[in-house]
Amino acid sequence: MVNNTAALDAVFSALADPTRRKILERLTDGAANVTALAKPFRISLPAISKHLRVLEKSGLVVRNRQGRVHKMTADPEPMRQASTWMTHYARHWEGQFAAMDKILAEQDKKRNFINHKVK
Repeated sequence: MVNNTAALDAVFSALADPTRRKILERLTDGAANVTALAKPFRISLPAISKHLRVLEKSGLVVRNRQGRVHKMTADPEPMRQASTWMTHYARHWEGQFAAMDKILAEQDKKRNFINHKVK
């Protein structure tokens, strides 16, 4: 399980914004420059740059400079770490819910037995 809570915090914070999620979605098709990433959004280039810095800080995006052109690439590792963390807790809660289901089923059996006896 991931022990670096600061890294997880940065990933979840970056993913909390729909614009950043759309940028990441676009980067699943491959690297893109900042201008191309900004094109579908109705926000300024400086605003897109701020979103990209958040994604970079979280490790979800890597910036490669080729002269004056900045190409952005998605890095799946931080997402994998977040997924591992969520899977760990999903298993925990699934176990808790299964135990609760078992208790509720036993209570239903008792209730049905008592109701059947009373009639």
